[in-house]
Amino acid sequence: MTELTLEDVQRRLDRATELETEEAMSVLRAAHEDLEALGNDPDVDESHRQELEDRVSQRLREVENRDAYDGELGASMNPGDEDAP
Repeated sequence: MTELTLEDVQRRLDRATELETEEAMSVLRAAHEDLEALGNDPDVDESHRQELEDRVSQRLREVENRDAYDGELGASMNPGDEDAP
């Protein structure tokens, strides 16, 4: 089994932006669990891990709110836009 890295989690985070809601939520939850597991690894850059954890949490909220923003992830990321509810 290969070692999980922060770069692996970063790729999952990037990939989740292109997925449908349920699949994106699943990928993001898995990424969150991976980041928690990496928190116990003394060789992991904690500030980078925390930054990714914050981004995963933010992305989870964005995906959860997609429906309120006409299903567009970009709109939920920019609530000041005209199409924000």
